[in-house]
Amino acid sequence: MLTKPDNFRFNFLQDHKWTFGRGRRRRSPPNSSEPSPTDSQTSPKEEEPQKVIVRIDQMLEAKHFYEVGLRLNQKEEGLFGDVREAEALAHHDEEVNKLAADYRALEEHVLETLKLSLSLGQVSLEALTSAVRAMKQQEDQDKLWSQRDHTPPAWRPSGWGKLHDSTLRSLVEEQMDTDPQTPPVDQVDQSTIQADLHSMGRRLKEDLQSVVNVLKNCYPPELDICNFYASLYHETLSARLRKIADFGLDDKDCTFLLRWVNEYYPQILQNPELASEINVESLGKLLPKESLDPLEHQYLDKQQSELTRYVGAILEEAEQDWNKGEEPKREDGCFVSTVAYDIIQFINGMVTSAERVVGDLHKAQKITVQLKDLMQRFKIFQNNIIKKNTPNSQPLIKANLGCIEQFMDFFEKKSHLFTEDVQKHCLDVLIDMKESAHTYLLKPVHNGLKPQYRKLGTSDWLNKPLFEKLLVSLEKELQDLQGSTESCHQKLIGQLHQEVTAEYVKRLLKGQIKLKDMRQQLKAYETVKDDAESLHDLFVKMGSREDWLKEILNKIAEVLKLQDLPALQMHVVSLGTSYPDLSEKHVAALLKLKTNLTKDNRRIVKDTLSDTLRETSGDADSRPFFSGVQVK
Repeated sequence: MLTKPDNFRFNFLQDHKWTFGRGRRRRSPPNSSEPSPTDSQTSPKEEEPQKVIVRIDQMLEAKHFYEVGLRLNQKEEGLFGDVREAEALAHHDEEVNKLAADYRALEEHVLETLKLSLSLGQVSLEALTSAVRAMKQQEDQDKLWSQRDHTPPAWRPSGWGKLHDSTLRSLVEEQMDTDPQTPPVDQVDQSTIQADLHSMGRRLKEDLQSVVNVLKNCYPPELDICNFYASLYHETLSARLRKIADFGLDDKDCTFLLRWVNEYYPQILQNPELASEINVESLGKLLPKESLDPLEHQYLDKQQSELTRYVGAILEEAEQDWNKGEEPKREDGCFVSTVAYDIIQFINGMVTSAERVVGDLHKAQKITVQLKDLMQRFKIFQNNIIKKNTPNSQPLIKANLGCIEQFMDFFEKKSHLFTEDVQKHCLDVLIDMKESAHTYLLKPVHNGLKPQYRKLGTSDWLNKPLFEKLLVSLEKELQDLQGSTESCHQKLIGQLHQEVTAEYVKRLLKGQIKLKDMRQQLKAYETVKDDAESLHDLFVKMGSREDWLKEILNKIAEVLKLQDLPALQMHVVSLGTSYPDLSEKHVAALLKLKTNLTKDNRRIVKDTLSDTLRETSGDADSRPFFSGVQVK
């Protein structure tokens, strides 16, 4: 049987002696221990045309190797097959020597034919098929002699199976030194190593296609010649690549070699016409771990340094523009920055490419480890912008909001590009940056509204249209918040909507107004309901989508109106289950506004809420609100 790394040899079932007689297989007769001299001949008539070729040398010249082997085996059986005949003919040295010489001649011609296996223009398929059959034939004759108990001739065993394998191994090594006829790819600016790898790759592909499409038909299926050739090419390539890897490569050649091993070579073998005949998984990696590890470290270290350098350069350029007093560019009336886009494209391309080069996403993720420091640097840059508060600070922060949103979307949707700790750290930094940017942009708005805030929750608030003044001032302040992208502006306005609502509730719970009877409480109910509607309408017009805030004010208004204790209990419980961050302090402050509610009743309502919250986990979809409302 053909040899390959896993001891691939000529190996046929002993119980099924078969030949290639006109493409058919024949079993030997039952109980037959030795083949007859005419075994594998379908009929005497089929041999008659060959009787014209009388001499062995003529048959060899005609490349009838299998028929030569039959004749020599018959003569061998006549000289050595029977013990008594062997003793009688022991002195027929001349015939034995002549037979040995004929076997040597047959072996020489068969091996010469095998050496041309991949040069089919120089040898016919019929000749190659005959050579393969002749080798199988002699392996069978070796097996026959191994079952006898008398001395075999000197040429037994012939070992032609091993000769076949070693011949093809040498052939493959020679082929890999020969540049294929296919026009080479553009090799401008390619190193010698890259050109050599391209050449070997083309040769590998062309030769394996020849094996699969042509040579396979010259071999019986059980010899699995396609996988044998694939293993020979794999071994040869592996040995050559190990020498290249040990040579010490520059970064360009290192990258190319890794990509060839992990991407280009598998692509060749995954070609449909090859993949159907070759067991790619059994071949394994072209390079062992001890050769790959140094190359991978060199490549990943280089990519990591390149990422750090590139991102650092982008941030440095943005800092320089800010220090010069430049404002970000505008698109459709919005301040924009390309910082995030440029960095995201670079990271995405680099990690994706690295995955192909090293053949492992987890290894490629190591490139991004420096992003934790780089995002921190981005945060420091923004903090400096806020701290110095220069004329171009607000425009730049509005542009930064777009960058923060892009980065957050990238880290969330492309999480496979990062290790878990890198993703978490960067997202945490970005959340902090978003909050600080919102605080910076909204602080002037709150400062401008402080005079109106102070009058909320007072007697004047119930009797005069104070809230209208707040809305007018608020609408004016909102104009200054324009300038960020639509989605960022929407979130900024939504944040302001929540903060103004929280300020409204905080002022109400301060207890500056005392609602002594049902009439005042009903008035307060109507005022809060109207304010909730007006506030909601204004913010929706400005882009907010935080509709849930209106419901909070409506629920608080209901508490102010209700007089029946059980109904009050149920409503406060509803408020607490919807917003689990509602505390006893908030409830106590709210109930204190209803001065006609006894202390015991207030305690009952609070206890009911506490008991309910202990037994339930609250609304899973609820958002925190009351934690942002400070009460004493």
